[in-house]
Amino acid sequence: FVLLAAIATCQTVKDSYDKYEYMVPARDGTRLYVSVYVPKAKQDPMPILMERTPYGAGPYGPDTFRNGFRGSRKFVEAGYIFAYSDVRGRGRSEGQFVNVRPQMLVPTGPHDIDESTDTYDTIDYLVKNVPKNNGRVGLWGISYPGGYAALGAIDSHPALRASSPQAPTAEWFLGDDDHHNGAFFLQDSFSFFSGFGSRNVPPPVEQSRGVFRFDIAGDAYKFFLDLGPVKNTQKPEFFGGAYDFWNDLLRHGTYDEFWQARSVPNGMKGVTCAVLNVGGWYDAEDLYGPLHVYAKTEAQNPAAWNAICMGPWQHGGWAGAGRSLGQIDFGSDTGRFFQDEVEFPFFDAFLRGDGKPDVAEATVFDPGAQAWHKLDAWPPPGVVDTEYFFGPSETLLTAAPPAAREPQADTYTNDPAAPTPYEGGTLRGRSRTYMIADQRFADERQDVLVYQTPVLASDVTWAGPVLADLWTSMEGTDADFVVKIVDVMPDGTQGLGGADLSNAQILVRGEVMRGKFRNSFSNPAPFVSGEPSQVKFALPDVLYTFKKGHRIMVQVQSSWFPLVDRNPNTFCDIYSCDESAFRTNKISIHRSGEHLSRIHVGRLVK
Repeated sequence: FVLLAAIATCQTVKDSYDKYEYMVPARDGTRLYVSVYVPKAKQDPMPILMERTPYGAGPYGPDTFRNGFRGSRKFVEAGYIFAYSDVRGRGRSEGQFVNVRPQMLVPTGPHDIDESTDTYDTIDYLVKNVPKNNGRVGLWGISYPGGYAALGAIDSHPALRASSPQAPTAEWFLGDDDHHNGAFFLQDSFSFFSGFGSRNVPPPVEQSRGVFRFDIAGDAYKFFLDLGPVKNTQKPEFFGGAYDFWNDLLRHGTYDEFWQARSVPNGMKGVTCAVLNVGGWYDAEDLYGPLHVYAKTEAQNPAAWNAICMGPWQHGGWAGAGRSLGQIDFGSDTGRFFQDEVEFPFFDAFLRGDGKPDVAEATVFDPGAQAWHKLDAWPPPGVVDTEYFFGPSETLLTAAPPAAREPQADTYTNDPAAPTPYEGGTLRGRSRTYMIADQRFADERQDVLVYQTPVLASDVTWAGPVLADLWTSMEGTDADFVVKIVDVMPDGTQGLGGADLSNAQILVRGEVMRGKFRNSFSNPAPFVSGEPSQVKFALPDVLYTFKKGHRIMVQVQSSWFPLVDRNPNTFCDIYSCDESAFRTNKISIHRSGEHLSRIHVGRLVK
């Protein structure tokens, strides 16, 4: 039935669109593949909406058609032209593919290329050759294609009037996909690059995907624990030194020139098109990207129209209905709202209209209150700086605890041989819902510290950045720190389908920091055993209302496995160390005197 439905949809597209395929010459002579769908019934010139992708712009061939087009149905009804381009070295495009290709700061010659120039050359060709186009182009994409939508806006082609980077890949060392604050996202990276990468052979064989076949059918926690140190990913049955990017990843264990050159947010300059940044509060892959691409575009291009939309979505969830996630129902089809009330009006205003969309600077959903906010800026102005202090007896205080005669601290032991899991139950492929999962499994562990407020007497809304400010001492010379913000539900709470969520501890925000990078991501430093050190790091932004009758909880732990690789608790190059470097680490979180551990956040006062 599903196959027949897909064929019927494909036939509908074939009946309604003429398909064109082009090999677009880039400035260095490399040819880039593009497929274009032009509506047959529309005679007036119409804009082109283009996606650049490393995942294949097919189906290929003049007689094979896509099943449909994502986004609001309004794009189809209006008669938009849709274009799909293989990036350099992928699909049917010529050239060499480079993961998150570095952006040129200053081109040194007329044939120098990067993703911005490839986008420019593709747009220039399409507006001159595609039938019935109106000379205006929009660029969009989700995840890796979202990163290309951001890069394509740099030094914008005059015909590029609007770009929407959605969950863009942005910083693969600081906050997206491969690393967060220098901590290696082992399970995601291992899984993704085993299938996406290619062995080190010259084109065109290079374009065949897959380094090795990897499928977690059993227990992922056990698999990655048995794998041992990260260097064992280079065993012959895995990457085996046969994939250049994996080799680079293991060689560049600090935020050095390799990673700095791949910073998409810092490269957002010369942007003259309008930009709509889109992300999901529960995006397990690219939550960092939309927030930081938005902020840097705003700072570096003050004349550009630049906006952001954040909703209660998993990775790419805004392309669907967006009604629920995990056990939580958000009360409306948030994805449909975005498609029809934000995304389509944005593109249509700049590609067919007067460039004045009825779209707020920041359209942001509050999952706790189940409500959209239309704001003049993000973070919103007028928030009240608020601190939550770690107190005695697992308390979370809104005022500094009274002075104590003796230093106060809470202590736990992190054991790399039994690391804290990132989610309860048997773990297989990385959960798409761990960012909204019940944390009671962690609360029960001895290697997790817990602090919580009394029952709230009124609603409390957090808005904007969240900063973890920890004071710690330890026996070892390095450690990771995971800080989680949790909404503790009252008795009688029901979730999706009537699920009992009484006393559930629903994750609102979580982030990890590799301790050796506490002072610099480029120059790591060991901890001195027994000496208090400050570890301060940002969690991704929030807009969230903790409702009356709930509690606010903070959990602190030092592993998040196998989401994040194990820290051996020894200052070393984790990508090349042996099992002998791994040891238990007694860690203290201080909460008195000059060493007050706390959470900083903005509170929205209505």
